[in-house]
Amino acid sequence: QLQLMESGGGLVQPGGSLRLSCAGTGLTLDHYSINWFRQAPGKEREGVSCINNNGGWIDYAESVKGRFTISRDTAKNMVYLQMNNLEPEDTAVYYCGTDPNMINCIHDYVEGVYTHWGQGTQVTVSS
Repeated sequence: QLQLMESGGGLVQPGGSLRLSCAGTGLTLDHYSINWFRQAPGKEREGVSCINNNGGWIDYAESVKGRFTISRDTAKNMVYLQMNNLEPEDTAVYYCGTDPNMINCIHDYVEGVYTHWGQGTQVTVSS
């Protein structure tokens, strides 16, 4: 079965950190660019970050630049999103998705682009 699974979400206080993981089953993640996107209640889906197939190209939304870091571990077939200095505005369900356009990815969420995605992991930032 071809699946992605997001994990690592949770409840954290403002200023705290979380590391989200995107794991592939039946998918070799370095065959894709990987995007992280998020959706908060009542809001549009928002692109957060992306990393190309070999990790040589990375893009971030302005709202997370300097706080979030995307990376991949090819040996583990995983992609990570390290989130530091979290803010209440970061509260959302976070998803990862595979983009067959491997080389030059963009952080924006684009409808119809992602060939696989997971069920998401909840991130809640609250005092």
